[in-house]
Amino acid sequence: MTSLAFSTLGCPGEPLDHVLELAKGNNFTGLELRTADDEFTHIGLTAAERRVLRTRIEDAGLEILAVNSYVRLCAVEEQPLEAHLELAADLGARGVRVFPGDDPDADTAESPSAGEIRALDRVTSAPTDSRILLETHDSHSAGQKMARLCRLLDADVPGHNAKVIWDSAHTWSHGETPAEAFELLQPWIDFIQIKDEDSTQDYRPVAIGTGDYPIAELLQTLQGTDYWLSLEWELKWHPHLPPLTEALPATLNWLSPAN
Repeated sequence: MTSLAFSTLGCPGEPLDHVLELAKGNNFTGLELRTADDEFTHIGLTAAERRVLRTRIEDAGLEILAVNSYVRLCAVEEQPLEAHLELAADLGARGVRVFPGDDPDADTAESPSAGEIRALDRVTSAPTDSRILLETHDSHSAGQKMARLCRLLDADVPGHNAKVIWDSAHTWSHGETPAEAFELLQPWIDFIQIKDEDSTQDYRPVAIGTGDYPIAELLQTLQGTDYWLSLEWELKWHPHLPPLTEALPATLNWLSPAN
């Protein structure tokens, strides 16, 4: 059976109790914890608060796939990467979700951009207790571009602790089929984010089952693997979406061939 998770981006501002009820009621066993000042997960938590949060999630039988930060690994500005890695380690999370956040005009066809060099430096100096989880997002939404950055990491930072969160809708929106993106990213994938989108509306997120994301192709591509699938329900940014109380059971039906 496929292991399923969801992001708390889908229930912004809701307390931990609500999140645990959602997981238990829908047989989801993993979480991505959105990390921000207006959430119950943030880098300002005390050591005692971190222990309580970790214990409650573990006692509920759940695994934290990622502490979802808004760190931009390629950005010019200083980024709070270490603080988020420390939080992830304290919570027992697999890693910290980061965005590439490179200059969209950077040309990396033949050589690393200045932003990618900054990313290499940040990975080199980062503590390795928790993984750095690069999401296929913004400047590196395409699998081809993310794979090139990962090859740079492999070559220049041997033994690094970075992996990839494959946002499968983002690579699809950049013209890559699930099979093509998987082939490009497979050496580095930690887990896979899913959602439904409408390609006729500029890949706007829509209610599960009402878009045209090729979920059957993704499931076929992943047959025989054991990657986690995590619903990245972007209710925080797209309030037209239905709540997770509807989206989670709809996702179970959407993925029924895999369960």
